[in-house]
Amino acid sequence: MLRYLAAACQTDFPNPADRSAIPQRVGHMLGMIDSAVIGYRPFGDVKLIVFPEFAHSAPIYETVEQLRDKLAVLVPNEHTDRYHQKARELGIYIQTGSFLEVDAKYPGCVFNTTCLIGPEGLRYKYRKVHPWLPWEVHASPHDIPGYAEPMFPVAETEIGTLGCAICYDWLFPEAIRELALQGADVLIRVSAYMDPWGATPPMDWWTTVNRCRALENIAFVVASNQGASLKHYPPFSWPGGSMIVDYDGRILAQADPGPGEKIVVASIDVAALRAERDRRMGHHMLAHRRPEAYRLATKPAYAPGGAVNTLTIDANNKATTEAKARLK
Repeated sequence: MLRYLAAACQTDFPNPADRSAIPQRVGHMLGMIDSAVIGYRPFGDVKLIVFPEFAHSAPIYETVEQLRDKLAVLVPNEHTDRYHQKARELGIYIQTGSFLEVDAKYPGCVFNTTCLIGPEGLRYKYRKVHPWLPWEVHASPHDIPGYAEPMFPVAETEIGTLGCAICYDWLFPEAIRELALQGADVLIRVSAYMDPWGATPPMDWWTTVNRCRALENIAFVVASNQGASLKHYPPFSWPGGSMIVDYDGRILAQADPGPGEKIVVASIDVAALRAERDRRMGHHMLAHRRPEAYRLATKPAYAPGGAVNTLTIDANNKATTEAKARLK
Protein backbone atom coordinates (compact mmCIF):
# COMPACT_ATOMS: atom_id res chain seq x y z
CA MET A 1 0.00 0.00 0.00
CA LEU A 2 1.84 3.09 -1.25
CA ARG A 3 -0.96 5.64 -0.89
CA TYR A 4 -2.51 6.08 2.53
CA LEU A 5 -3.17 8.55 5.34
CA ALA A 6 -0.66 9.40 8.06
CA ALA A 7 -1.72 10.83 11.41
CA ALA A 8 0.44 13.10 13.56
CA CYS A 9 -0.90 12.83 17.12
CA GLN A 10 0.18 15.28 19.81
CA THR A 11 -0.34 14.75 23.52
CA ASP A 12 -0.82 16.92 26.61
CA PHE A 13 -0.12 14.78 29.68
CA PRO A 14 0.95 15.86 33.17
CA ASN A 15 4.66 15.27 33.62
CA PRO A 16 5.16 11.88 35.32
CA ALA A 17 7.44 11.63 38.34
CA ASP A 18 8.04 7.90 37.91
CA ARG A 19 7.48 5.03 35.50
CA SER A 20 4.24 3.91 37.19
CA ALA A 21 2.41 6.51 35.08
CA ILE A 22 3.50 5.01 31.75
CA PRO A 23 0.76 2.34 31.41
CA GLN A 24 -2.02 4.92 31.68
CA ARG A 25 -0.36 7.05 28.99
CA VAL A 26 -0.03 4.07 26.69
CA GLY A 27 -3.69 3.23 27.18
CA HIS A 28 -4.67 6.78 26.31
CA MET A 29 -2.52 6.79 23.18
CA LEU A 30 -4.02 3.48 22.08
CA GLY A 31 -7.38 5.23 22.29
CA MET A 32 -6.02 8.06 20.15
CA ILE A 33 -4.94 5.48 17.57
CA ASP A 34 -8.50 4.14 17.44
CA SER A 35 -9.81 7.69 17.03
CA ALA A 36 -7.49 8.35 14.10
CA VAL A 37 -7.96 5.04 12.29
CA ILE A 38 -11.71 4.65 12.82
CA GLY A 39 -12.66 8.32 12.71
CA TYR A 40 -10.95 8.99 9.40
CA ARG A 41 -11.91 5.67 7.80
CA PRO A 42 -14.57 7.30 5.54
CA PHE A 43 -11.80 9.48 4.06
CA GLY A 44 -8.98 6.96 3.69
CA ASP A 45 -6.88 4.32 5.39
CA VAL A 46 -4.70 5.64 8.20
CA LYS A 47 -1.62 3.43 8.08
CA LEU A 48 1.02 5.48 9.92
CA ILE A 49 0.59 6.96 13.40
CA VAL A 50 3.25 9.20 14.98
CA PHE A 51 3.45 10.36 18.61
CA PRO A 52 5.72 13.04 20.14
CA GLU A 53 8.90 12.92 22.15
CA PHE A 54 8.36 12.50 25.91
CA ALA A 55 4.86 11.08 25.38
CA HIS A 56 5.69 8.37 27.94
CA SER A 57 8.01 10.36 30.21
CA ALA A 58 10.32 13.34 30.09
CA PRO A 59 13.88 13.67 31.46
CA ILE A 60 12.79 15.90 34.33
CA TYR A 61 15.69 14.92 36.60
CA GLU A 62 19.17 16.37 36.37
CA THR A 63 21.21 13.21 36.91
CA VAL A 64 21.51 9.92 35.05
CA GLU A 65 21.01 8.06 38.31
CA GLN A 66 17.64 9.69 38.92
CA LEU A 67 16.48 9.03 35.37
CA ARG A 68 17.53 5.40 35.64
CA ASP A 69 15.93 4.91 39.04
CA LYS A 70 12.67 6.77 38.42
CA LEU A 71 11.75 6.65 34.73
CA ALA A 72 13.94 4.45 32.53
CA VAL A 73 12.65 1.13 31.12
CA LEU A 74 13.93 -1.71 29.01
CA VAL A 75 12.89 -1.66 25.33
CA PRO A 76 11.08 -3.73 24.10
CA ASN A 77 8.73 -4.05 27.06
CA GLU A 78 5.10 -4.62 28.02
CA HIS A 79 4.22 -1.20 26.58
CA THR A 80 5.66 -1.96 23.15
CA ASP A 81 3.78 -5.28 23.32
CA ARG A 82 0.53 -3.32 23.64
CA TYR A 83 1.44 -1.18 20.64
CA HIS A 84 2.27 -4.34 18.68
CA GLN A 85 -1.13 -5.80 19.51
CA LYS A 86 -2.84 -2.63 18.25
CA ALA A 87 -0.68 -2.49 15.11
CA ARG A 88 -1.56 -6.11 14.31
CA GLU A 89 -5.26 -5.52 15.02
CA LEU A 90 -5.50 -2.50 12.71
CA GLY A 91 -2.78 -3.29 10.18
CA ILE A 92 -0.86 -0.08 10.89
CA TYR A 93 2.60 1.23 11.77
CA ILE A 94 3.13 3.18 14.98
CA GLN A 95 6.07 5.47 15.70
CA THR A 96 5.90 5.57 19.46
CA GLY A 97 6.54 8.55 21.64
CA SER A 98 9.97 8.30 23.20
CA PHE A 99 10.95 6.20 26.18
CA LEU A 100 13.87 6.75 28.51
CA GLU A 101 15.65 3.45 27.90
CA VAL A 102 18.25 1.36 29.71
CA ASP A 103 20.13 -1.49 28.04
CA ALA A 104 22.36 -4.01 29.81
CA LYS A 105 24.82 -3.81 26.90
CA TYR A 106 25.56 -0.20 27.89
CA PRO A 107 25.72 -0.17 31.70
CA GLY A 108 24.80 3.10 33.33
CA CYS A 109 23.55 4.75 30.15
CA VAL A 110 20.06 6.12 29.61
CA PHE A 111 18.87 6.66 26.02
CA ASN A 112 16.01 8.70 24.59
CA THR A 113 14.43 6.05 22.37
CA THR A 114 11.48 5.76 19.98
CA CYS A 115 10.25 2.58 18.30
CA LEU A 116 8.67 1.82 14.96
CA ILE A 117 6.17 -0.98 15.53
CA GLY A 118 4.18 -2.66 12.77
CA PRO A 119 1.90 -5.68 12.44
CA GLU A 120 4.99 -7.88 12.34
CA GLY A 121 6.46 -6.36 15.53
CA LEU A 122 9.35 -4.04 16.37
CA ARG A 123 11.01 -2.79 13.20
CA TYR A 124 13.66 -0.50 14.69
CA LYS A 125 14.68 1.39 17.79
CA TYR A 126 16.00 4.89 17.23
CA ARG A 127 18.12 6.43 19.98
CA LYS A 128 18.51 10.19 19.90
CA VAL A 129 21.96 11.05 18.54
CA HIS A 130 21.90 14.76 19.44
CA PRO A 131 20.60 15.30 22.99
CA TRP A 132 19.42 18.85 23.63
CA LEU A 133 22.45 20.23 25.45
CA PRO A 134 23.01 21.04 28.21
CA TRP A 135 19.72 19.98 29.79
CA GLU A 136 19.44 16.43 28.50
CA VAL A 137 21.81 14.06 30.27
CA HIS A 138 20.84 10.88 28.44
CA ALA A 139 23.53 9.30 26.29
CA SER A 140 24.11 9.60 22.56
CA PRO A 141 25.12 6.42 20.70
CA HIS A 142 27.79 8.60 19.05
CA ASP A 143 29.55 9.03 22.38
CA ILE A 144 29.78 5.33 23.33
CA PRO A 145 33.10 3.67 22.42
CA GLY A 146 32.53 0.63 20.24
CA TYR A 147 28.84 1.29 19.62
CA ALA A 148 28.15 -1.01 16.66
CA GLU A 149 24.40 -0.71 16.08
CA PRO A 150 23.03 1.50 13.28
CA MET A 151 22.66 5.07 14.53
CA PHE A 152 20.15 5.96 11.81
CA PRO A 153 18.13 2.80 11.07
CA VAL A 154 15.39 2.65 8.44
CA ALA A 155 12.70 0.04 7.81
CA GLU A 156 11.40 -1.13 4.46
CA THR A 157 7.67 -1.69 4.92
CA GLU A 158 4.55 -2.17 2.85
CA ILE A 159 3.85 1.57 3.24
CA GLY A 160 7.31 2.64 2.09
CA THR A 161 10.75 3.00 3.60
CA LEU A 162 10.46 4.77 6.95
CA GLY A 163 13.13 6.52 9.01
CA CYS A 164 12.94 8.55 12.20
CA ALA A 165 14.97 11.03 14.22
CA ILE A 166 14.12 12.86 17.42
CA CYS A 167 13.62 16.61 17.91
CA TYR A 168 17.05 18.33 18.10
CA ASP A 169 18.46 15.81 15.62
CA TRP A 170 16.53 17.70 12.95
CA LEU A 171 18.64 20.83 13.44
CA PHE A 172 21.49 18.84 11.85
CA PRO A 173 20.81 18.35 8.11
CA GLU A 174 23.50 15.68 7.98
CA ALA A 175 21.52 13.49 10.38
CA ILE A 176 18.33 13.49 8.32
CA ARG A 177 20.33 13.06 5.11
CA GLU A 178 21.57 9.74 6.58
CA LEU A 179 17.98 8.50 6.50
CA ALA A 180 17.28 9.83 3.01
CA LEU A 181 20.41 8.26 1.55
CA GLN A 182 19.17 4.89 2.78
CA GLY A 183 16.03 5.38 0.71
CA ALA A 184 13.63 6.76 3.32
CA ASP A 185 10.41 7.83 1.62
CA VAL A 186 8.89 9.15 4.84
CA LEU A 187 10.97 11.03 7.41
CA ILE A 188 9.38 10.87 10.85
CA ARG A 189 9.97 13.50 13.51
CA VAL A 190 9.20 12.64 17.12
CA SER A 191 9.61 15.93 18.92
CA ALA A 192 9.18 18.08 22.02
CA TYR A 193 9.88 21.50 20.57
CA MET A 194 9.23 24.31 23.03
CA ASP A 195 8.37 27.99 22.71
CA PRO A 196 9.62 30.32 21.28
CA TRP A 197 11.11 28.01 18.61
CA GLY A 198 7.76 26.65 17.55
CA ALA A 199 5.13 27.07 14.90
CA THR A 200 4.57 30.83 14.97
CA PRO A 201 6.64 33.75 13.63
CA PRO A 202 9.12 35.27 14.15
CA MET A 203 10.89 32.14 15.47
CA ASP A 204 8.95 29.36 13.73
CA TRP A 205 11.89 26.98 13.58
CA TRP A 206 9.60 23.97 13.88
CA THR A 207 7.71 24.73 10.69
CA THR A 208 10.75 26.00 8.78
CA VAL A 209 12.99 23.04 9.57
CA ASN A 210 10.33 20.45 8.78
CA ARG A 211 9.75 22.03 5.38
CA CYS A 212 13.48 22.32 4.63
CA ARG A 213 14.24 18.70 5.55
CA ALA A 214 11.37 17.58 3.29
CA LEU A 215 12.37 19.53 0.20
CA GLU A 216 16.13 19.01 0.47
CA ASN A 217 15.67 15.23 0.80
CA ILE A 218 12.70 14.89 -1.59
CA ALA A 219 10.73 13.05 1.08
CA PHE A 220 7.51 13.28 3.03
CA VAL A 221 7.78 14.49 6.63
CA VAL A 222 5.38 13.41 9.37
CA ALA A 223 6.20 15.45 12.46
CA SER A 224 4.49 15.08 15.83
CA ASN A 225 5.25 17.73 18.44
CA GLN A 226 4.59 17.82 22.16
CA GLY A 227 1.47 19.86 22.93
CA ALA A 228 1.81 20.11 26.71
CA SER A 229 0.97 23.27 28.58
CA LEU A 230 3.44 24.98 30.90
CA LYS A 231 1.72 23.54 33.98
CA HIS A 232 2.12 20.01 32.65
CA TYR A 233 5.75 20.07 31.44
CA PRO A 234 7.56 23.00 33.10
CA PRO A 235 9.81 24.94 32.72
CA PHE A 236 8.68 25.23 29.08
CA SER A 237 5.44 25.53 27.18
CA TRP A 238 5.06 23.32 24.15
CA PRO A 239 3.39 24.75 21.05
CA GLY A 240 2.25 21.61 19.22
CA GLY A 241 1.71 22.48 15.57
CA SER A 242 2.11 18.82 14.53
CA MET A 243 2.29 18.64 10.75
CA ILE A 244 2.67 16.66 7.55
CA VAL A 245 4.75 18.02 4.66
CA ASP A 246 5.18 16.76 1.12
CA TYR A 247 8.43 16.27 -0.81
CA ASP A 248 8.36 19.82 -2.21
CA GLY A 249 8.01 21.37 1.23
CA ARG A 250 4.26 22.00 0.96
CA ILE A 251 2.37 21.80 4.24
CA LEU A 252 -0.39 19.22 3.73
CA ALA A 253 -1.84 19.50 7.23
CA GLN A 254 -0.92 21.26 10.46
CA ALA A 255 -2.50 21.50 13.89
CA ASP A 256 -3.23 25.00 15.10
CA PRO A 257 -0.32 26.17 17.28
CA GLY A 258 -0.92 25.93 20.99
CA PRO A 259 -1.07 23.27 23.69
CA GLY A 260 -3.60 20.46 23.70
CA GLU A 261 -4.28 17.03 22.31
CA LYS A 262 -4.71 17.12 18.55
CA ILE A 263 -4.66 14.79 15.55
CA VAL A 264 -3.94 15.89 11.99
CA VAL A 265 -4.00 13.64 8.94
CA ALA A 266 -2.87 13.93 5.33
CA SER A 267 -2.24 11.69 2.35
CA ILE A 268 1.15 10.07 1.80
CA ASP A 269 1.68 9.03 -1.82
CA VAL A 270 4.89 7.01 -1.93
CA ALA A 271 4.34 5.98 -5.54
CA ALA A 272 4.19 9.64 -6.61
CA LEU A 273 7.28 10.43 -4.55
CA ARG A 274 9.28 7.61 -6.12
CA ALA A 275 8.14 8.63 -9.60
CA GLU A 276 9.24 12.19 -8.86
CA ARG A 277 12.66 11.07 -7.67
CA ASP A 278 13.02 8.92 -10.77
CA ARG A 279 11.85 11.60 -13.24
CA ARG A 280 13.52 14.73 -11.89
CA MET A 281 16.59 16.21 -13.46
CA GLY A 282 16.33 19.57 -11.70
CA HIS A 283 16.16 20.11 -7.94
CA HIS A 284 17.31 16.57 -7.26
CA MET A 285 19.36 17.45 -4.21
CA LEU A 286 20.19 13.82 -3.42
CA ALA A 287 21.72 13.25 -6.87
CA HIS A 288 23.35 16.70 -7.07
CA ARG A 289 25.35 16.39 -3.84
CA ARG A 290 29.13 16.79 -4.08
CA PRO A 291 30.31 15.29 -0.78
CA GLU A 292 33.97 15.37 -1.84
CA ALA A 293 33.73 19.17 -1.89
CA TYR A 294 32.55 19.46 1.70
CA ARG A 295 36.00 19.33 3.25
CA LEU A 296 35.00 20.65 6.65
CA ALA A 297 31.86 18.57 7.10
CA THR A 298 33.76 15.84 8.93
CA LYS A 299 36.01 18.12 10.96
CA PRO A 300 35.74 16.97 14.60
CA ALA A 301 33.48 19.02 16.84
CA TYR A 302 31.60 17.32 19.68
CA ALA A 303 33.97 14.59 20.75
CA PRO A 304 32.92 10.92 21.00
CA GLY A 305 33.72 8.90 24.09
CA GLY A 306 33.73 10.37 27.56
CA ALA A 307 31.89 9.32 30.68
CA VAL A 308 28.51 8.74 29.05
CA ASN A 309 27.18 6.93 32.11
CA THR A 310 27.94 9.86 34.43
CA LEU A 311 26.65 12.74 32.33
CA THR A 312 25.80 15.99 34.07
CA ILE A 313 24.74 19.44 32.93
CA ASP A 314 28.17 20.77 33.86
CA ALA A 315 29.85 17.97 31.87
CA ASN A 316 27.68 18.80 28.85
CA ASN A 317 28.69 22.46 29.08
CA LYS A 318 32.37 21.51 29.35
CA ALA A 319 32.12 19.27 26.26
CA THR A 320 30.39 22.06 24.34
CA THR A 321 33.12 24.52 25.30
CA GLU A 322 35.76 22.08 24.04
CA ALA A 323 33.82 21.54 20.82
CA LYS A 324 33.59 25.29 20.20
CA ALA A 325 37.35 25.51 20.61
CA ARG A 326 37.83 22.88 17.88
CA LEU A 327 35.94 25.13 15.45
CA LYS A 328 38.59 27.87 15.67
